[in-house]
Amino acid sequence: MIILIAGASHTGKTALAQKLLEKYHYPYVSIDHIKMGLIRSGQTTLTPCSDDRLLTDYLWPIVREMIKTAIENNQNMIVEGCYIPYDWEKSFEQEYRKEIKYLCLVMSENYIRTHFRDIRKYASVIESRGEDQDCTLEATIRDNEEVLAACRKHGVNYLLIEENYPADMEKYIR
Repeated sequence: MIILIAGASHTGKTALAQKLLEKYHYPYVSIDHIKMGLIRSGQTTLTPCSDDRLLTDYLWPIVREMIKTAIENNQNMIVEGCYIPYDWEKSFEQEYRKEIKYLCLVMSENYIRTHFRDIRKYASVIESRGEDQDCTLEATIRDNEEVLAACRKHGVNYLLIEENYPADMEKYIR
């Protein structure tokens, strides 16, 4: 089985992938790690600050083929990152799609406003983000509103985190 975990920055994608790794022993791939490997090795002229659409267009074909390879080899894998396109299903024939579960994590504006200190506090719980200048209240609200609108437009599975951050998110993966 392949589990795709998408969502805006700081929604807990990596933390969920880590929990699933610990529970099911499925390896996980961070698309951010692939991005930085390609950027640091000089394999692309894109940068960490490049437009997300450009990064998605560049990274998704690589990730898509990794997913196909894992399915063909009967391997389990978790893939997490904000560079999974909302129309990801179009990238796979039915034989592949039946092996893929998808969840997009989205936080409501109210949740962000009432828990922003925690969002900042846990930003580096799995991987170090340093002085994460992009994590502002306004940017976090805007990013999550955009992700929610895209999820609804494309009819993908999402978990809207509204009051409390659920400890058992894996039950929402379909």
